[in-house]
Amino acid sequence: MIVFGTKGYLYQLAMLSLVCGRCGNPAAHALRKRVRKFTLFFVPLFPVSTTYATQCTFCGAEQRVTPEQARRLQAQEAGGG
Repeated sequence: MIVFGTKGYLYQLAMLSLVCGRCGNPAAHALRKRVRKFTLFFVPLFPVSTTYATQCTFCGAEQRVTPEQARRLQAQEAGGG
């Protein structure tokens, strides 16, 4: 019997100060990376999918971003503005 499946991992890359597109409040947004990995006998082997998103800490709205946008936002946060 072969046991296989997927497992998800969530990484927080940065905390950003942005204006939320949903509630309109200037609030902190968490920049997160979600990775889903293929597992064989409960051992994660390789990534199947990767997505990036920001989540407003005020209203909880989540907005997907491209990997390039995520890199720019992370560099902006590291550079101090």
